[in-house]
Amino acid sequence: MEEELIGRVSHWYGKISVIGVTLTGYLAVGDTIRVRGQTTDFTQKVTSMQAWHQDIREAGPGAEIGIRVAHRARVGDRVYKVVESS
Repeated sequence: MEEELIGRVSHWYGKISVIGVTLTGYLAVGDTIRVRGQTTDFTQKVTSMQAWHQDIREAGPGAEIGIRVAHRARVGDRVYKVVESS
């Protein structure tokens, strides 16, 4: 499996386990992401995304989105999209 850098964590909302991500690539609900940083490393499927408190299905470069995650992340962590190699 390959990974494509698609953004960085810009915010961590601990009470609701959501990361704010500034995208540099494309992401859609159903994609698998990997969040990596100095002390962070987890992979999960994107089950929901929001922009401006509205549910969205996909987003592209320049978008600020929120993604619910299962583990803690830190500001500056890199977000990768896991891509199936053929």
